[in-house]
Amino acid sequence: MALRSEIQGAGLGLKRELIPQLMRQHGEPQLSALQFLEIAPENWLQAGGKYAAELDWFVQRYPMVCHGLCLSLGGPDPLNIAFLKQLKQFLKDFEIPLYTEHLSYCSDLSNGYIYDLLPIPFTHEAVKYVAQRIRQTQDILEQRIAVENTSFYVAAPMSDMDEISFINAVLTEANCDLHLDINNLYVNSVNFQFDPYAFLDQIPAERVVYGHLAGHWQAQPDLLVDTHGEAVIEPVWQLLTHAYRNLKIFPTLLERDSNIPALNEVMLEVKRIAQSQQSQLLTDANMLPEVA
Repeated sequence: MALRSEIQGAGLGLKRELIPQLMRQHGEPQLSALQFLEIAPENWLQAGGKYAAELDWFVQRYPMVCHGLCLSLGGPDPLNIAFLKQLKQFLKDFEIPLYTEHLSYCSDLSNGYIYDLLPIPFTHEAVKYVAQRIRQTQDILEQRIAVENTSFYVAAPMSDMDEISFINAVLTEANCDLHLDINNLYVNSVNFQFDPYAFLDQIPAERVVYGHLAGHWQAQPDLLVDTHGEAVIEPVWQLLTHAYRNLKIFPTLLERDSNIPALNEVMLEVKRIAQSQQSQLLTDANMLPEVA
């Protein structure tokens, strides 16, 4: 089994459109900034033949993270135990050391899977409910997981706390880690008019295991949609820099799920993540006190 400590630096979501280019260019200078990859396990659990061989090829060359889509941690229906058992074996088979999921829900008792990520009401009751399901997940997988802050577009009217208070309460109650999505934070800050920097400053740095960065679509000046189909904009890059400076440098991965350009163009943003991390490392080193 690979180690979570091997998840470092700048990463990229492994999309099937990029696989031939990644395999062909492996070892070449243009990929030197790429240090880890991420997959959605739901897209690979039943893979066999060519796809399983491709996944094995990447696992042999890059540390890998699994970022789930359908566990529905906040949903009203029971956790999908059969899926979790499949997932546990999948993580073991491919030696993937880290699994994260969205702090949201995507299913209900009457309609099954909704195929969208919906916000959990920010209530004390929901904290207890979700935390219990996270603990159950960790018990089945026999490993600690991380939950990701999600983007959303409608706030639940029954909420009795703000988003950052809800996230921190869940982290504490479930004793789990945080998968920090910088773009989701920015999208929500515009859609719901709050200060993303103040939000970041309330995050417990020791809980952050890795981060996401992505582009979004601006539907209106005060409405952003998290598409993962555009280039990362400057305010999001600035927010990442602030996170590195005020929290710590954490492994960070570029998500590009639609409108995917050529690998060389995608790698420009991966390289910028690595450059931002290196810049903060140099700043931190220059701030160390001199030894007499």
